[in-house]
Amino acid sequence: MEEVKKEGLVARIIHLCMANKGFVLLCVAILALFSYRAMRDAPIDALPDLTETQVIMFAEWMGRSPELVEDQITYPLVASLRSAPKVKAVRGYSMFGMSFVYVIFEDGTDIYWARSRVLEYLEGIKSRLPKDAMTVLGPDATGLGWVFQYALVDRTGTKSLSELRSIQDYYIRYALQQVEGVAEVATIGGFEKEYQVVVDPVALLATGVSFDEVRNAIREANRDVGGRIMEVAGKEFFISGKGYIKGVEDLENLTIKMGKTGVPVR
Repeated sequence: MEEVKKEGLVARIIHLCMANKGFVLLCVAILALFSYRAMRDAPIDALPDLTETQVIMFAEWMGRSPELVEDQITYPLVASLRSAPKVKAVRGYSMFGMSFVYVIFEDGTDIYWARSRVLEYLEGIKSRLPKDAMTVLGPDATGLGWVFQYALVDRTGTKSLSELRSIQDYYIRYALQQVEGVAEVATIGGFEKEYQVVVDPVALLATGVSFDEVRNAIREANRDVGGRIMEVAGKEFFISGKGYIKGVEDLENLTIKMGKTGVPVR
């Protein structure tokens, strides 16, 4: 008796392909075409983003301890955002004067839809946060999107670090943000331009001025005030008060309040 050998699955597939060469070549050509189109349209990144869909919130409340930031900012934000639709997890981190909240959404959630939902919940909870706390959304990018870093150097030595920081913040940064695909331009280093008021406790005690009065006087003086329109000889003139602080001299001449003898306290 002759022994009959059964063909395996692989052998049968090979015989089927050999018997239908034209059909197999057509299928291979179609698959190659779809593969080329998929490869051409697929987003290519040197560091592909494998993270989950998440929105980062940053809150700043300078001068407060981590415990106070946790109770007044981080906990209310985390408790409110947990009820947002398609939210999978909410993680909050508190530190000195700052708070970070990471809102992680379900896979497949559109990032712009997620950011709009977080903004809606943030508007609803702002009334429960401290008035002087600043809360903003993080950039529309991940840590893997950091693709370029540069340094602004003055080789002539005529510019200070404060002037270089101002050039970066008011000229270069805005120009780079107009480039397509740029989500954020973060500035590191230099001295940010600011006016500092150093309060002397002895002088406050001698003049009877409190720290809150100094702070309120600076806040109230640093603003413009709109007025009405006055018509004179057929012409309309807009009346307004210009009060923004433009230099150190404006702060030095600022009147805090009237003293007991009628002399302004500056």
